Amino acid sequence: MNVRALVFDVFGTVVDWRGGVAREVSRLLGPAVDATALADDWRGRYVPSMERVRSGELPWTPLDALHRSSLCSVLADAGLAPVPDDVQDELVLAWHRLDPWPDVVPGLRRLSRRFVLAPLSNGNVALQVGLARRSGLPWDCVLGAEVVRHYKPDPEVYDSAPELLAVPPSSVVMVAAHVDDLVAARARGLRTAYVHRPDEFGGRVVPPASDPEADWSVASFEELAETLGA
Repeated sequence: MNVRALVFDVFGTVVDWRGGVAREVSRLLGPAVDATALADDWRGRYVPSMERVRSGELPWTPLDALHRSSLCSVLADAGLAPVPDDVQDELVLAWHRLDPWPDVVPGLRRLSRRFVLAPLSNGNVALQVGLARRSGLPWDCVLGAEVVRHYKPDPEVYDSAPELLAVPPSSVVMVAAHVDDLVAARARGLRTAYVHRPDEFGGRVVPPASDPEADWSVASFEELAETLGA
């Protein structure tokens, strides 16, 4: 197969952003708050906030800062009383404390025996390091948006993986639960693996069971490891 490295989307593919953010919202704002609705609203502002950077409306801004900027309007739209700045800062760190899906760590450990592994995420480096240390994600390095100061689906993000790892694009597999991410990766010559994550949006959105254009479609990281012979 000549696969040398696997790079991973993180939010939704590696970690359960919805459950983790909702857990921290409940902890910090109390049980009376509709924590999953707030998590969904906050996530809904994720792409529009990055688009402001991609369009040039904003200078390069790390994801932590974009999350902090959108949080004020999320809280206001939820009808919450003013939340102290230190609590808002702690809420932003919820994105550093997300749990991986159950198959992720055992699957990554198997894959790490044979391949170089790295996140290729829109999350900033400190966020990715926090997630890795919390859950024991066995990354060999951290790649992604902050490294090249572009957000996916800008081609610079996908081009950076083979360039920095010094391998051909066709030797790198982009692993994601989102078809649009894989479409953008394929356009830059990367191979692709789709992972079905039916619970990412808590049942509100039903993702496709497979990506017919991907090199591989699997239901878990352990199945991916088996498929790739790891």
